Amino acid sequence: MYRSLKVRGGSRVLARFSSSTAVATKPPGGLFSWLTGGGSDSLPPLDFALKDVQLPPPLPDYVEPGKTKITTLTNGLKIASETSASPAASIGLYVDCGSVYETPASYGTTHLLERMAFKSTLNRSHLRIVREVEAIGGNVNAAASREHMIYTYDALKTYVPQMVELLVDCVRNPAFLAWEVNEQLEKVKAEIDEYSKNPQHLLLEAVHSAGYSGAYGNSLAATEATVNRLNNTVLEEFVAENYTAPRIVLSALGVEHEELLKVAEPLLSDLPKVPRTEEPAPVYVGGDYRRQADSGMTHFALAFEVPGGWLKEKDAMTLTVLQLLMGGGGSFSAGGPGKGMYSRLYLRVLNAYPQIHAFSAFSSIYNNTGLFGIQAATTSDFAPRSVEVATKELTAVANPGEVDQVQLDRAKQLTKSAILMNLESRMVASEDIGRQLLTYGERKPVEHFLKAIDAISANDIASVAQKLISSPLTMASCGDVLSLPTYDAVSSRFHSK
Repeated sequence: MYRSLKVRGGSRVLARFSSSTAVATKPPGGLFSWLTGGGSDSLPPLDFALKDVQLPPPLPDYVEPGKTKITTLTNGLKIASETSASPAASIGLYVDCGSVYETPASYGTTHLLERMAFKSTLNRSHLRIVREVEAIGGNVNAAASREHMIYTYDALKTYVPQMVELLVDCVRNPAFLAWEVNEQLEKVKAEIDEYSKNPQHLLLEAVHSAGYSGAYGNSLAATEATVNRLNNTVLEEFVAENYTAPRIVLSALGVEHEELLKVAEPLLSDLPKVPRTEEPAPVYVGGDYRRQADSGMTHFALAFEVPGGWLKEKDAMTLTVLQLLMGGGGSFSAGGPGKGMYSRLYLRVLNAYPQIHAFSAFSSIYNNTGLFGIQAATTSDFAPRSVEVATKELTAVANPGEVDQVQLDRAKQLTKSAILMNLESRMVASEDIGRQLLTYGERKPVEHFLKAIDAISANDIASVAQKLISSPLTMASCGDVLSLPTYDAVSSRFHSK
């Protein structure tokens, strides 16, 4: 077919292929003929054994999941670990201490402590800490919640001794240098300004401050009224009072327990054995919070108490399934598997009312209490109708027979897949160990929770929802709130049922 092509000037190379004899010559031997010492006309098969090369044994088809091992030191501090096949390890220090332990003199301390994590210690400067983490390609993080302070370190497991030593130093020996504290206070003030413009953050804090009297009503973030009281002395006193051995867990994923103990025990065994302080008791009262702003949008949340929290495990798991059963989200979604497009709030609300921009179920569950409800964003003129819709959806799931088996099975599968996918993350799995030890005093296997989800029935959903809406209503709103119905009017729609 190439004979008809004309060859001119620089096209001499093409002329080589115009003759059929150009491809007729065979190579003297196969590509790997030098390995076998002879000339082969074909490549060796893929399972050809290379000379003097010994292959490692094949991996098993099934690897037994690692078991959580727990050691309690004489001072009450717990060390827990679980092995994994990953080349990396995630180590965390978890402290049973959050904003619920703040007093009027220390409001906002946990917010500032989160910002002060991995700053200068009595043994290291902040620069040295940064350089040590960078040198091993690690990643450190800190987070504060209402009940816990979390410090984590993620890196290759060959660096476990360095990881543990630095992590313990940063948590046990913070220097709280005045200039570093002042620097972070400026950043906290900037965050306060950002939070004030975030409706979702405002609503979440508002349902806590309005719904609870006492510790659980404390704001997780510092406020303009409290931030100027914070300094290094307040931080030192708060840490000394709350960072005690019985309230600390060191957990690790991807580390042999004996190795972790060998490194961590000398660093943590001398923490004083102080009797565990009594946990603040949640006092739920319900209430109303409104913040008017010049806006064409209204953001609101309706919430109720989850009595017992995670310590009342069956109800907490049932409400977790109920949250995914109700689902919801924004008025626009690209869709796709697992996005909850068949949830009740998508099908019954977002698809039916274009005036509603966002509508979703939410929950915040703690050790002994929690909140469950609906939060929404809507155009101001549709706000009264949106509250009516939210009321209708919350009361509907409390009616026996309202939730069919197809809806329930879908929600249960979504819940189980969310749990399993989250636990694929090293940092999440390590955090799960730490949080469970602080809450239950033990690590319950994931199979325990999967079985609990499978056991939930439609009657359980209705029963828990009935108990939920029988508690006092908490209502929070921001934006254009002038057209919203009164608290008493909304509350009566639930309690007259």
